[in-house]
Amino acid sequence: MSAQAAMQQLKQHIDTQIIGQDLLVERMLIALLADGHLLVEGAPGLAKTRAINVLSRGMEADFHRVQFTPDLLPADLTGTEIYRPQQGNFEFQKGPLFHNLVLADEINRAPAKVQAALLEAMAERQITVGKASYPLPPLFMVMATQNPIEQEGTYPLPEAQLDRFLLHVKIDYPEALHEKAILHLARAEARNDTPLAAVAPCKVTQQLLFAARREVLDIYMADPLEQYLLQIVLATRKPKAYGDDLANWIEYGASPRASIALDRCARAKAWLDQRNFVDPGDIQDMAYDVLRHRIILSYEAEAEGLRSDDVIKQLISRIPVP
Repeated sequence: MSAQAAMQQLKQHIDTQIIGQDLLVERMLIALLADGHLLVEGAPGLAKTRAINVLSRGMEADFHRVQFTPDLLPADLTGTEIYRPQQGNFEFQKGPLFHNLVLADEINRAPAKVQAALLEAMAERQITVGKASYPLPPLFMVMATQNPIEQEGTYPLPEAQLDRFLLHVKIDYPEALHEKAILHLARAEARNDTPLAAVAPCKVTQQLLFAARREVLDIYMADPLEQYLLQIVLATRKPKAYGDDLANWIEYGASPRASIALDRCARAKAWLDQRNFVDPGDIQDMAYDVLRHRIILSYEAEAEGLRSDDVIKQLISRIPVP
């Protein structure tokens, strides 16, 4: 089976288990194909945990969920050294970050030291305990969640941590038609007719996934489109060229990491749509999730009630499409 066929089959399987969250499913697969991490913001009960659980069951990958709380310690993520009196030495006991897919549930409820430990794992793909460093698995993706409703007792993620996430995805409640289908699925699972434990018809092996990532990098992007992609990112740093109002709204723009992320995600989206080329729509569609957490708005923008999405929309509308 080809990598393309395997990923399409995996997507179809997830769609049967996750209803009404097409954006989340697509972005989760794009992050997987682009070898990045995902920050998902949405109210409780929108199938965030279920989505990555279903994904792990359709792949040759292990999954672990970590509930972030104010009393969590870095060792609760990374692991710790355990003394073995029989051998008279210390042995490293691996923590949950040594799994392939990790769900960091309500990440902003953990203190700064825990967030820093997760940052090293995301950025360096390794864990350092004492003087020793331990590499993480070749397949490693963190999906972190945030609850936008309740902010009491939370620790906002610093910009350096946010920048390590490939995408920041915002999800909303499903439509009425989808919610009806969710009721039917829930009842069927309660009767054990279609339990969540059922895996996909054909698991995607890690070898196939790595092959898919190489194919994504080979997706064709015309030079004018590459320039267009760069213009969008550069406009966040020098917005005055596109209007004084934009210059007043943006305090800090996106880093070159945003250009790399937008390039890989646009290619991954085209590949997932079974095309061998990137079109302007791929870049425009992915720009919101790539830039949303990477630009810092000014006090003037916040006073006017503007969000990052509003500013990104203005940028895209003012930059000529090739």
